[in-house]
Amino acid sequence: MTTFRRLAAALSVAAAAALAAPTASQAEPRQFELDQEHFAIAFLVSHVELADTLGMFREASGSFTYDRAAQTISDVEITVQTDSVFTDHERRDNHLRGPDFLNVEEYPTMTFTADQAEVTGDDSGKIHGQLTLLGETHPLTLDVTYRGGREYPFGDNHYAIGISARGSFDRTDYGMTYAAPNLVGSEVELIIEFEAIRQPKG
Repeated sequence: MTTFRRLAAALSVAAAAALAAPTASQAEPRQFELDQEHFAIAFLVSHVELADTLGMFREASGSFTYDRAAQTISDVEITVQTDSVFTDHERRDNHLRGPDFLNVEEYPTMTFTADQAEVTGDDSGKIHGQLTLLGETHPLTLDVTYRGGREYPFGDNHYAIGISARGSFDRTDYGMTYAAPNLVGSEVELIIEFEAIRQPKG
C-alpha cells in the first residue's frame, strides 16, 4: 500500500470513530424539562364495551435526567393537573372531575416518578416507575421510544429531544371503581408524546 493510501485509510478510520463517539454534550447526564408547548398526555377507556373514549390532560409539568451515551434516565417526575381533563364533552368532563373518578378537589394532581430504565433496543426501552393517583401509589411501566434530539431550527435554538411512551393501568387499583368494568372500562391506556428541553448546566 502506498503512503497516500495508508494515510487515506487512517483518516477514514479516524473519521468513523469521531462520528461514532458521543460529543461532550451527549456524553454526560443532563436535565430536561417538559416543553409546555409540545406535549400530549392522552388516555383511552372503554365505554359500554362498544367504543373507546379518548381523553387528555391539558396541563402537566415535569423533568428528568437523561444520559444518551449511557442510555440511562433518572429523577423522572411528571405532575399532571387532574382538573385539566378534557374529552370534548362538558357534562362528561365535569363527571370525570367529580368524586366518582378523579375527585380533583381532594386530589388536584397525579404524579409519575421513576429512577429505573431498561434498554430494549437502539432507541427503545422501558421505564419502571410509580403512579400516584387518588392518594394511592402503584407500579407503572412505560414503553418508551426515543425519537431523536436536535437544536431547534427556529426560536432560541434550544436543544430538545422527542419521546413517545405507552402504558396502561387498572383504575380500580386506585379505588376508582365507578361503573367498572362493563359500563366504563377498568383498563386505562396511556398515550404520551412530548418534547423535552435540555436545561443549562447548573
